[in-house]
Amino acid sequence: MLTVRGDTPRHAGQVSLPGGAVEPGETFEQAALREAHEEVALDASQVRVIGALTPLDIPVSGFRLYPVVASTNARPFLTPADGEVAHILEAALGELLDRSKTVWTHRERDGIALDVPAFRIGDHEIWGATAMVLAEFLTLLGWPGPRPS
Repeated sequence: MLTVRGDTPRHAGQVSLPGGAVEPGETFEQAALREAHEEVALDASQVRVIGALTPLDIPVSGFRLYPVVASTNARPFLTPADGEVAHILEAALGELLDRSKTVWTHRERDGIALDVPAFRIGDHEIWGATAMVLAEFLTLLGWPGPRPS
C-alpha cells in the first residue's frame, strides 16, 4: 500500500509509504499503525506486524525512517485522508518484483546530478526513500535488484 501525497508542504504529489513521527510512549510499530490509520483509515485490529526493515537516514529532512512490515488476511477497506493523501496506490507484489518496472531516473541534489533507480507503477514513479524501503523488502523476497542502467 502506497500513498500519493496531497498538497502538503513537504513532498506534494510524491509516492510514499504511510508514516510520520513517533509520539511519546509509542513503539515504532505502534506509530506505524497509527499513521496508517490516520492517512488511509487502516484498521489496526486487522493487521499483523511481521517485523521491521533496516532504519534509513533521510539527509534531506534529517529524519531516520524505521520501516515496519505488516500484513492482513484480506484486502482492507482504505480511505485517503483529506488533504494529506491525494489517493492510495496499490501495487501488487508481482508487479514490483517485475524488473521491467524499474527505471533509472535523473535527479539533482545540492547541485549534483544523479541517476537513481525507481519503480514505474502506472503513471507513478517511486523513487528516493520509498524506493529504497521497497527494494530492501523485495530483496528479502528474492528480487535481484533493478535492471542495470
